[in-house]
Amino acid sequence: MSDDATGSTTDRPHGRPETPEQRSDRNWSELLQELRVMQTGVQILTGFLLTLPFQQRFADLDTYQITLYLVLVVLSVATTGMLVSPVALHRALFRRHLKKEIVTGGDRMTRVAIVLMAFVMTGAVMLVFDVVVGRTAGLVVGGSILGVLLVLWVVVPVVVHRRS
Repeated sequence: MSDDATGSTTDRPHGRPETPEQRSDRNWSELLQELRVMQTGVQILTGFLLTLPFQQRFADLDTYQITLYLVLVVLSVATTGMLVSPVALHRALFRRHLKKEIVTGGDRMTRVAIVLMAFVMTGAVMLVFDVVVGRTAGLVVGGSILGVLLVLWVVVPVVVHRRS
């Protein structure tokens, strides 16, 4: 007996003997640890993006670069908001005996945040390479980063899951 982030039970032999409540508590703790790791990176990236307009060279950006920058600010703030959402959900539903629902909702919000984070990271690299090296380099490196993140965050987990 085992479970996924939503607390559903599967028939894998390596499971734990735990009640549904214990499983939800464990899943919530694991989700919070994952959120802590993600939130630090997103906060640093958001802080970096928010300081850019105050740099001397910001006035030299072309329309494409300014548009990309503004999209990145919105995505970065949305990612931060999505990462905080599971905690807000927990606060709103605290002591209402809905832990499984909180864990399921938090899992879904975290998955959306991971997608948003991939776009923010990709876009930030695109912007930096565009400014420093040129548009073609920005697009190539940005596409490459997105491909690497897709492999690491989607393909590898699917392969590991299929092999287990």
